[in-house]
Amino acid sequence: MRPKILVFAITFPVITALDVVTKRWALAELVKPDHGHDLLGGLVPLTLAFNKGAAFGIRVTEDSRWFFVPVTILALVLLGILYKEASNKDILRISSISLVVSGALGNLYDRVRWDRGVVDFLGPVDLGLWDFPIFNVADMAITCGAILLAISFYLEERAIQTAEGDVREAVRQEGSEPGA
Repeated sequence: MRPKILVFAITFPVITALDVVTKRWALAELVKPDHGHDLLGGLVPLTLAFNKGAAFGIRVTEDSRWFFVPVTILALVLLGILYKEASNKDILRISSISLVVSGALGNLYDRVRWDRGVVDFLGPVDLGLWDFPIFNVADMAITCGAILLAISFYLEERAIQTAEGDVREAVRQEGSEPGA
């Protein structure tokens, strides 16, 4: 199996399963009064919330669902193009795209299945100056994948600039050789 397909074939089912299982658990357990669940000794409280907007609850309209469903589908198409164009050896890019696609599909599923919004349950996390919003496994995959994708683009741009610099240097040296 090609590395490109292997990375996606491992990432997608793992992230999807984690997202589905944790959201189902949150829907079953966090509705109970005085559920008493938290992570890391209370550092990360578990709070059931339904996000009808985008990241950090950003809304475009009253029912942002019908804005974000087509936007997500468009993003998935663009990610599919990036995936197709990625080299089999570019594991960083393939991994990042796989993470973003997995998370986007997890949240898209929630948006399509009901009008309550995306199931979030991790947080809010008190950062001192402000509370980090409530999120889920899909959000973590999207965020980590987006950061890795940005790093991938940065490294690609640096490699192109280095190669162009090497070509310019070779041309300069060729022109300065005696008898040229």
